[in-house]
Amino acid sequence: MAKKSSGRGQRDLTVKVKTARGRKLSSTRWLQRQLNDPYVRRAQAEGLRGRAAYKILELDDKYRFLVPGARVVDLGCAPGGWLQVAVPRINALGEKQGKAVGRIIGIDLQEVDPVPGAEIHQLDFLDDGADDKVRAWLDGPADVVMSDMAAASSGHKQTDHLRIMALCETAAYFAFDVLAEGGTFVAKVLAGGAEGELQKLLKQKFTKVANVKPPASRADSSEKFVVATGFRG
Repeated sequence: MAKKSSGRGQRDLTVKVKTARGRKLSSTRWLQRQLNDPYVRRAQAEGLRGRAAYKILELDDKYRFLVPGARVVDLGCAPGGWLQVAVPRINALGEKQGKAVGRIIGIDLQEVDPVPGAEIHQLDFLDDGADDKVRAWLDGPADVVMSDMAAASSGHKQTDHLRIMALCETAAYFAFDVLAEGGTFVAKVLAGGAEGELQKLLKQKFTKVANVKPPASRADSSEKFVVATGFRG
């Protein structure tokens, strides 16, 4: 006689996290979400440094800017997940025979563990001469500037929105200084009303500007990504 099913199905696989003494309820909810996030589990299984790696992977699947031979700058590259995705796609290790070999520079304020095929520098991209240093490291202009940077959270939604938009705008100006004609700028933004000026600026500098929320971006998050292609120079 067949054993009756519990009827709970997939619910049995959901990890429950108890609220430990001293742990805030919000922290418990975040931990439970992490433990049950399929992108987190996938990143762990595939050796990637966080679920954010799938955001740039999905964006590139759609817009194809990480091509063999591309010269790429990753602003705020910690912990290195975007670098891990970019290295094989631009053929930075030269593993794809007959394909151009790309180069990728990762920049961050903090030290980042090495990523094979990537060149990582501890640098504030806002420093005077940072753009000259990057062009020298790349031995020329960049084809792609990408940024997953976010300002430290204040807990105030409008303040955080303004901070990340200001950070994104400064990253855009940095991109204007280092990109080659025809280049691409990819950056995280937050929906909230202050994106208009950035959009206006990018549309002056690029032939196409798209706003995208990749599948790997959590549905309850206000983040999205701007993908600006065809830098006018």
